[in-house]
Amino acid sequence: MGRERRAQTGRGILIDPRHFRHVLGSYQTGVSVITSASEGGTRWGLAVGTFTAISLDPPLVGFMPDKRSSSWKQIEKTGRFCVNILSDVQLDMCRRFAARGGDKFDGISHGHSPGGLPLLDDVLAWVECDIEKVVELGDHVLVVGKVLALEHASDGAPLLFHRGAYHTLDKLD
Repeated sequence: MGRERRAQTGRGILIDPRHFRHVLGSYQTGVSVITSASEGGTRWGLAVGTFTAISLDPPLVGFMPDKRSSSWKQIEKTGRFCVNILSDVQLDMCRRFAARGGDKFDGISHGHSPGGLPLLDDVLAWVECDIEKVVELGDHVLVVGKVLALEHASDGAPLLFHRGAYHTLDKLD
């Protein structure tokens, strides 16, 4: 049996990472794919469950990729990104962009944002941004994006992540 990892807080309190994930898994998140492209046309993308609005004035959004992500490192070099908010029928696309390595765009139909970034077909909405700030926070980074363009693209339901699994939205009334 392996040694149990525990993260220590600033006050010396040890937090079990499995317990941390279990507790925070009680909060559902939407699922997005962050895309970008180099000047030469090489495309990158990664799935995140951490996309959020930050500010209305000025319009800022954010997401938090793992700082070890090779896709994030390439996206950061471009200085810009496009958030593609996935619908509940795009689970396969989510899994593709959550995987490590390979050409994640192989066989994927997509258009382009006004700034020329990959815009996945059939997303609920998209948000195109310049990278405003990147802050290292533990094993992730907080990426703050200055919104350049955005659009609501579809009236479908969102793809959700809750307690370690993907879900669809069910109405209560």
